[in-house]
Amino acid sequence: MPGLARAAAPADKEAGENWSAYFAEAGVPGTLVVADLRGGKERMLVHAPERAAQRFVPASTFKVPHSLIALDAGVLRDEFQVIPWDGVKRSVPAWNRDQDLRSAMRYSAVWVFERFAADIGKEREVAYMRKIPYGNASADGPEPFWVDGQLAISANEQIAFLRRLYRNELPFKVEHQLIVKDVMVNEAGKDWILRAKSGWSGKIGWWVGWVEREEGPVFFALNIDTPNRMGDLPKREQIVRQALKKMGVLPA
Repeated sequence: MPGLARAAAPADKEAGENWSAYFAEAGVPGTLVVADLRGGKERMLVHAPERAAQRFVPASTFKVPHSLIALDAGVLRDEFQVIPWDGVKRSVPAWNRDQDLRSAMRYSAVWVFERFAADIGKEREVAYMRKIPYGNASADGPEPFWVDGQLAISANEQIAFLRRLYRNELPFKVEHQLIVKDVMVNEAGKDWILRAKSGWSGKIGWWVGWVEREEGPVFFALNIDTPNRMGDLPKREQIVRQALKKMGVLPA
């Protein structure tokens, strides 16, 4: 999306400079793209525009389109369907029990989505991703392909996908898009709702989503390098929240 990297207006440039300080303070390289649609206007704000156009493995942010695919393919009925635990003890305690779509998203239960992928099959996965479209639409490489494989998407493309989901414009039933948006809710105030999904490949950390306000939505997509591995993970939300609070999107 060329518009995301176009020359910024003075107000945009000021926001970009603030964001540079946030990344410097966190001590990680990365990019942040924000599409501010409040007040019937559109402002595209970008930190590190070259990186914003670069594709990276989506990791668990792929759970958003993957949920839509699972619902459409019929391997998942709705957000209430119980997905039985296979009894395998995994490193995250919250994964070691039956799940539904809401808990699988909240706890980012990889095994649930690996089961979806096995039921859907790579050929159908690729066909769905091309239809959306989603990044390079590749299911090649090691499994899971959205963490260790060759699937890749840019921050700019994440924004484009999220904007279509917000408007129920993706090639899926509206009721399925509403279900996925519902299970994406992270937090809410009296006049705002935050819908988001994190992701981590071991090297790249993501936080993508949007804030709904009465005056309009504000979309965001961040990715960072994580040289300190889990020690860097809190920086994903930290940087985005700093930027959105500065813009008055989230309460200070």
